[in-house]
Amino acid sequence: MTWNKIALIGAMNEEIELLVAHMTDISETVKAGITFREGTYFGKDVVVCRTGVGKVNAAVTTQILIDQFGVEAVIFTGVAGALDPELQIGDLVISTECVQHDMDVTALGFPRGVIPYAENSVYAADRKLVELAVASGEKLFAGKVKQGRVLSGDQFIASREVVASLYQELNGVCVEMEGSSVAQVCAMNGIPYVVLRSMSDKADGSAHVNFAEFTVIASENSYKMVEDMVKQL
Repeated sequence: MTWNKIALIGAMNEEIELLVAHMTDISETVKAGITFREGTYFGKDVVVCRTGVGKVNAAVTTQILIDQFGVEAVIFTGVAGALDPELQIGDLVISTECVQHDMDVTALGFPRGVIPYAENSVYAADRKLVELAVASGEKLFAGKVKQGRVLSGDQFIASREVVASLYQELNGVCVEMEGSSVAQVCAMNGIPYVVLRSMSDKADGSAHVNFAEFTVIASENSYKMVEDMVKQL
């Protein structure tokens, strides 16, 4: 398992600032308004950037990383809302696959989450990256890590009813706003990926209370897992 250059990305500053703080030999490139930082991170060649919030921002960023920077694997890190009732704030989710929950063409007979006329709408994470993440998670956060389906959509979920729907109908473990678009772009380009999400809220209506308070803690937890993964590569 050898990748010459790895993308380490997040949607918000809190999700990447710890990565940047531990990089060396940094050079910056701005493309499409996004700042890409190339450098060395624990001896590995990496590109670190903030995608911005939402699926379009994440997709554009991922394609640039592949086309212009030649990354060979993508690790997306950050925070999410818990859907699985067993998850607590600060727990971590490792994606086994990603689905866009706001892709809804049920009026035309397509199941929710299915992209019409596409060969695939469920994007599997790379098995080796998942195994690496699981090993790191078990070492650092024993009993607080789950594997499962990550759901993405351009919506901040803060409703118990919506949480129940996403959990029961789409089998989502957590919900966020970027991972599935990163996964789709990676799949279209044959690039391995994994999404790592630390729970910042329960996506249940208390988000306005939980999110700001726990984003920093959650970001630190996901950072620790990324650091350990990269050290193992």
